[in-house]
Amino acid sequence: MQEPLRIAFRNMEPPIGVDATVRANAAELERFYDRIIGCSVVIEARHRSHHQGNLYRVRIELSVPDRTLVVGREPAEHRAYEDLHVAIRDAFEAAKRQLQDYVRAKRGDVKTHAAAPQA
Repeated sequence: MQEPLRIAFRNMEPPIGVDATVRANAAELERFYDRIIGCSVVIEARHRSHHQGNLYRVRIELSVPDRTLVVGREPAEHRAYEDLHVAIRDAFEAAKRQLQDYVRAKRGDVKTHAAAPQA
């Protein structure tokens, strides 16, 4: 990456080991596509008062040439996001899928449909 990885925590103290997990996942994205300009990760604890486990939201912004890819994993979608590591894993998997789509489009591997014949 041309810019350093930025990690921010909102409404919570950084848990031990989470920083290393995020850095390892970001390095995996960079091994997949080496032209990533920058990466910003925001991890947010959604609710301070709760009856069950805290829900986490993870947002990733990847700057690549000509575009910024944004991935957000909302806790309302999955109760599994009570586990911070699951939320981080899912967000980085979604970021990798978006990055794969971006790379395919840059290479021209995206399927295009022929124009309908005109009568």
